[in-house]
Amino acid sequence: MSTADNFIPFARPDIGEAEIDAVARAMRSGWVTTGPETRAFEQEFAAYLGGGLHAIAVNSATAGLHLALEAVGVGLGDEVIAPTLTFTATVEVARYLGADAVLVDSDPATLNIDASRIEAAITPRTKAILPVHYGGLACDMSRIHDIARRHGLHVVEDAAHALPATSEGVLIGQLPSAATVFSFYANKTMTTGEGGMVVTKDQALADRMKVMRLHGISRDAFDRFSSKTPSWYYEIVAPGFKYNMTDMAGALGRVQLQRLPDFVQRRQQLAGRYLAELQDLPLILPAQAPAGQTHAWHLFVLRLSDDAKATRDEVIQGLSDAGVATSVHYVPLHRQPYWRDRYALLPEQFPVAEKAYQRMFSIPLFTAMSDDEQSRIIAALKAVVR
Repeated sequence: MSTADNFIPFARPDIGEAEIDAVARAMRSGWVTTGPETRAFEQEFAAYLGGGLHAIAVNSATAGLHLALEAVGVGLGDEVIAPTLTFTATVEVARYLGADAVLVDSDPATLNIDASRIEAAITPRTKAILPVHYGGLACDMSRIHDIARRHGLHVVEDAAHALPATSEGVLIGQLPSAATVFSFYANKTMTTGEGGMVVTKDQALADRMKVMRLHGISRDAFDRFSSKTPSWYYEIVAPGFKYNMTDMAGALGRVQLQRLPDFVQRRQQLAGRYLAELQDLPLILPAQAPAGQTHAWHLFVLRLSDDAKATRDEVIQGLSDAGVATSVHYVPLHRQPYWRDRYALLPEQFPVAEKAYQRMFSIPLFTAMSDDEQSRIIAALKAVVR
């Protein structure tokens, strides 16, 4: 078999017949937009996190972040603080609202936002902090919440990588943040194809996000179109967005959520084997969660150590030649033309993220990976990194 025929992708969705059947049932039901499947998914997701939450299903985590920032009042001229080492979605939503992003460097061990640098980034315009749980490892949330309380700021967690990570024994989503946003994109720890979920303990924030999720309409479509009494009338109470989740995605999410405990166990098993078998290579392995905590292991990000003979790009090419896909998470925002030019950002302002970017690459970590595929990845790494 050629390398092309046997290529290991960076990610492969773990979707079985149960998911396919659930989506088919939703399609056959005659209700394919936001309806009973999405509502059930919201309820089951909130229950999975331990209850006491409002869960709002959306068509992407980006949409969820936009809704959350709008709901807490981020607007024209405000600032939000976020890490430079993240995907642009984290902060592009601030620009949707006329706010500005203030980027902060990374912690050298975890690559999460360096909480010790957040306070220096606060100005009179700061409205919110957007921590990103990089790769599935929780940020230093107790410190971030302490800073937010002292300065009267909102915390909106970008938890796209973090289902189901914990922080000091508490599941991400249950912390005292204004809102937490999860992603169900194709390569995440569970998927709805595209999609996301916002959770909050605040009734007023939940009500606002539900209204803004669907055009600012005062009643959702499921209520209006499934009622047995005349219910055609609705009111537009705000200039909302089109961010609702379909019932087909909701049906897929419900099955994936049931499988999530098994997904987590498999990811931990795969990550554990990587950690054990790669420890003697000239690599900086990803930080592990503190004892008793849960790492979601969405990503497995490696960094070449100072004594590595190959460059990052040479390693990526060598793995590709061996039939192994890789990625880089991420090109830091301070290097991206829009953010760089808007805020006149320089690499030397972000020494940790900059050094990490020069040496980092992510290897495949997905639950549908076979043991043989992982063995091939490990062997390829040993061949190209030594």
